[in-house]
Amino acid sequence: MATTEEILGPGGPLSRALSAYESRSGQLEMARAVERVLREERILFCEAGTGTGKTLAYLVPALLSGKKVVVSTATRALQEQIFQRDLPLIERALGLSFPVALMKGLSNYVCKRRLAEFRQSPEAMRPKYARTLDALSSFVEESETGDFAELAGMAEDDPVRPEVASSSDTRIGAPCQFFDECFVTQMRREAERARLVVVNHHLFFADLALRGPHPGRVLPDYDAVVFDEAHQLEDIATEFFGMRISRRRLDRMLADAERALRAAGALDPLFGGDAGLRSVSAVEVSADVFFHSLGEAAGKDHRITLERDIFTGGVASAWHALDSALEGLAAATESARGRLSAPSLRGPRPASSLPEALELAARRSEDARSALSQVVEGGAGRVTYLERAGQNVTLASSPVDLSTLFRERIFETVPAVVLTSATLSTAGSRSSEPQEDGEGEPERSRSPSSAFSYFRARYGVADSRVDVTELVVPSPFDFEQNALLYTPRDLPAPNHPSFGERAALRVAELCEITGGGAFVLTTSHRMLQHLSRSLPAKLPGKRLLVQGSRPKAALLQAFRADGHAVLIATQSFWEGVDVPGHALRLVVLEKIPFSVPTDPVMVARGRELEAAGESPFMKLAVPAAAIALKQGFGRLIRTQRDVGIVALLDERVHRRGYGKLILSALPGAKRTESLDDVRAFWRDVSERLPGEW
Repeated sequence: MATTEEILGPGGPLSRALSAYESRSGQLEMARAVERVLREERILFCEAGTGTGKTLAYLVPALLSGKKVVVSTATRALQEQIFQRDLPLIERALGLSFPVALMKGLSNYVCKRRLAEFRQSPEAMRPKYARTLDALSSFVEESETGDFAELAGMAEDDPVRPEVASSSDTRIGAPCQFFDECFVTQMRREAERARLVVVNHHLFFADLALRGPHPGRVLPDYDAVVFDEAHQLEDIATEFFGMRISRRRLDRMLADAERALRAAGALDPLFGGDAGLRSVSAVEVSADVFFHSLGEAAGKDHRITLERDIFTGGVASAWHALDSALEGLAAATESARGRLSAPSLRGPRPASSLPEALELAARRSEDARSALSQVVEGGAGRVTYLERAGQNVTLASSPVDLSTLFRERIFETVPAVVLTSATLSTAGSRSSEPQEDGEGEPERSRSPSSAFSYFRARYGVADSRVDVTELVVPSPFDFEQNALLYTPRDLPAPNHPSFGERAALRVAELCEITGGGAFVLTTSHRMLQHLSRSLPAKLPGKRLLVQGSRPKAALLQAFRADGHAVLIATQSFWEGVDVPGHALRLVVLEKIPFSVPTDPVMVARGRELEAAGESPFMKLAVPAAAIALKQGFGRLIRTQRDVGIVALLDERVHRRGYGKLILSALPGAKRTESLDDVRAFWRDVSERLPGEW
């Protein structure tokens, strides 16, 4: 079989299979580094600039390594691109077939047991469910995967979906009558057989959490892991190694328990009359009281840290009442299961695995009790907080520092680990050129003050004694020639009352220069709403698309098709969005994307840094903002032919000391503070490039 370098190099199988394929030196350099790390079982941190071809640079050596490799991404979009486009491309070019598998989170798959039970429930007759329930049932009969993404007619927020989706809370396992034909069971069997398994970070950390003190797992055992979009690991891991108890989770648990109780004949005197259903009502009432009393004590903030003394008085009484009600529900469902399984009642096996469903309801009640207790009681190294999102209220406890977990559970456990992203290095650390040792290999870092010092500290490998290979592969794109960074000085500070209106005027001026084709990216929904109200009058005749007005995919499709539209969006569009070509030629970044200063987890992390004599702002906020800003900038230039303007409307980059650090992290585009220079640049572009490129 050909080597990695032969496959990716000039004249190789990929270049013969694809007429537009170009061998890239940066891609080959990264591929060699990945190959070496997999072979020698080391750690690699690799920033690969946009256009490097990093996906093929790790997939080819992973497939050729002979090891069981997990590739983990932050987004489903990249996960599907790898599985549906990149891996088949490699197979076609080589004329070989590799055993590969795709694993998504359980909620992406239809649970046949839950679907059968839901169809038999009274709720199934309600109009809001009936619209898609028949289509879903037909889909399940025909689909090989049960992946909701394959059902084009079902929206992500369709009310049927949470009623019938699989989840760790609802899986029964081998006793389920649908186990052998279960979509999740089939997915896991394929993953066991595969040499390369494509997952996402959420699923990876769900598996890692189960591999702790428990004998469970989601993923098959593996020899190596490649984290793409690795800059998102800490945020996602924080979610999975925290504890959360929400009103929505309780409501879902109660609906499933009531469904199982009714199906088991819970109203029959033989089952104690309606005692089981009364226990469901008791939890519902107690949950209302608990979350209301907690909300009253915490105040009205969207997300607020809770101090220990809040769990006293009325809140403590409400907590104990909810705990008691959950205990009663566990007892009632377990009792119903016992009676259903009694010898005198045995007959044909219930069609929907009712004994197991009732046992699951009992276990979920106990799990909810345990989660509630752990969150309320807290512990060292954790922060407890309350979140509000619409009608849902969530009580959560998260670890503040995950560096030890990353080090012990990943870097000291998994033989070979690759972390890569277009944004892993931070401002002012070193040049963007890769450093080499005397033999032309990427340098093994010996200094914790490297380009990756921020992520090395966050991920537990800051110690210079940890053998980490570091590589920065610059983008092959000519930013100096094809991009302009505009950072005006004449706008007010972002916290000034006039900033919103002045920013809207400047956005309109920039859109007039380029004729639209703009992403206007904000850091808050408040600013998004202001611009969506203000810009229509300032850009008459221009099509404005606003995040939230329709699904994300539909917005992007409309934006690409129009060619001159202006899309206003918040931070979910700052990364993972790819619009190559003339349709996107202007990216306006409202301000530096600092994290919310009152975020409970960030505040707690800042306190730890302060206790260690460090500056939370410079050690945490500034590097994180630089990474996010690089992601926003990266929306503009996606191919060699792309040309355009990035505008950052935050004058603090000129006035504050951290401004130079943040700007130094951005690609080497031409820079200006003058709107006249922007006009001149665009005139030059229009003359230099024919038509719409």
